[in-house]
Amino acid sequence: MIYLLALIPAIDWGAMPLITGKIGGSPVNQMFGIGAGASIVGIIAYLITKPTVSVTAFWFSLAIGCLWTIGQVGQFISFKHMGVSNTMPLSSAFVLVMTSFVGIFFFDEWQGARALSIGLTACVVVIIGAVLTSISDGTSDKKVSTKWVLFLLVTTIGYCAYSIFPKMPQVAHESSQGIFLPEVLGILLGSVIYTICSGNAKAFKQKEQYLNTLGGLSWGIGNFAYVFVGKALGVVTASIFGQMNVIISTFGGILLLHETKTKREMIYTVVGIILIVIGSILTVIAN
Repeated sequence: MIYLLALIPAIDWGAMPLITGKIGGSPVNQMFGIGAGASIVGIIAYLITKPTVSVTAFWFSLAIGCLWTIGQVGQFISFKHMGVSNTMPLSSAFVLVMTSFVGIFFFDEWQGARALSIGLTACVVVIIGAVLTSISDGTSDKKVSTKWVLFLLVTTIGYCAYSIFPKMPQVAHESSQGIFLPEVLGILLGSVIYTICSGNAKAFKQKEQYLNTLGGLSWGIGNFAYVFVGKALGVVTASIFGQMNVIISTFGGILLLHETKTKREMIYTVVGIILIVIGSILTVIAN
C-alpha cells in the first residue's frame, strides 16, 4: 500500500504543469493558482493532523515558500517559451545537480571516495540527459535557446533553497506536517507579491487566476503525500519515486499539450529522460 502512496507525488507533480498548461493563462495566473490550491491542501492537512510548529520554524518555512515561488515562476515562463516537454527535464536536472553540490559543500554529504565518485558520476549522467532532451531541429515555435536555459538555471535557485531547507537547523527538528502549512502559505504570499510587483494586479479579475487552483491542488496533494512516504520508506526511496514526475510531465506535454517533436528529437528525449532517471537513482545511492 505504501508503494502505491509513493506514486502519488510523481503523478501529481508531473500532472501539475499539464493541468496548468491545459487551463492556460499567464504565468501570473498559474503561479497564483499553485499557491491557492496548495494552501487549501495545507489548511485541510493542518486541521486533520493538528501538528505543532515553533514560531521561528513557522516564519522560516513561510520565507522558504516565498523563495520556491521564484523557481516556479521561472518554470512557468519557460513553459511558454520552450514548452513543458523541454523545460521539465532541464529543470529536474538543474535541481538535482544544484542540491547535490549544496549537500556536498554545506551538509557534508557524499563522504568518502566511493560516495563522491558515484555522486559526481550521477551528476554527469543527469547533465548529459538534460542536454539530450534539449536538442532541437528548430521545427517548433517552442524550442530550447541559450537565453531561456540560462533564465531557467538562475530561477532554479528558488527550488534549490526549498529542496534543502528541511535540513537547515531552523527546522531540522520540526515535524514535516508542522512546516507544511507555512510552506504553502509562503508560496501563496510569494505569488501575490509577484502578481502585484509585476504590474499584473488585474489578473485577480481573470478566471484563469482561479481555475489554475486545480494545478495547485494536484501539487499540494503530491507534496503532502511525500511527507508520509519519506517517513515510511525513507527520504532516499521517496526521492527516487518523486523524480519519476519528469516522465509524466515530459511525455504528457507531448501527448496532451500537443508539443511537437521530430523523430530525432523524440529519440534524444527518450534517451535523455532515461539518463536523468538513472542519474537520480545514482544520486540517492551516493547519499
